Amino acid sequence: MLKRQNFSSSLRCALNGFWVAYKEEPNFKTEIFFAILIPYLGYHFGISTVEFLIITLTIGFVLATELLNTALEEICDKFHPEHDPRIEKIKDLAAAAVLVSSVSAVIVGLIILGPYTY
Repeated sequence: MLKRQNFSSSLRCALNGFWVAYKEEPNFKTEIFFAILIPYLGYHFGISTVEFLIITLTIGFVLATELLNTALEEICDKFHPEHDPRIEKIKDLAAAAVLVSSVSAVIVGLIILGPYTY
């Protein structure tokens, strides 16, 4: 039977995972930079509450897909460290999910912040 973790233990594990991604995943650092910059710009431009919510959800979506991609890559590398075309396909699909979320985030950012920059 699995041991149930309390909230503080679960939070500690989640923060550890966040820190691991930040230290080991260069793209995650870039995404964190924009996750800080874009809301700052939104505040500076005085965007609406709804626009802030959309930006927040979009940022969360990008960070979550990056974290899931990193976790999937770690699992693949652990259980199949040598090159395998199926593993490569899995990793490429996960990377594509990050790309889709990132491109979507850029589009959302341009739609919301673009009119404020003119």
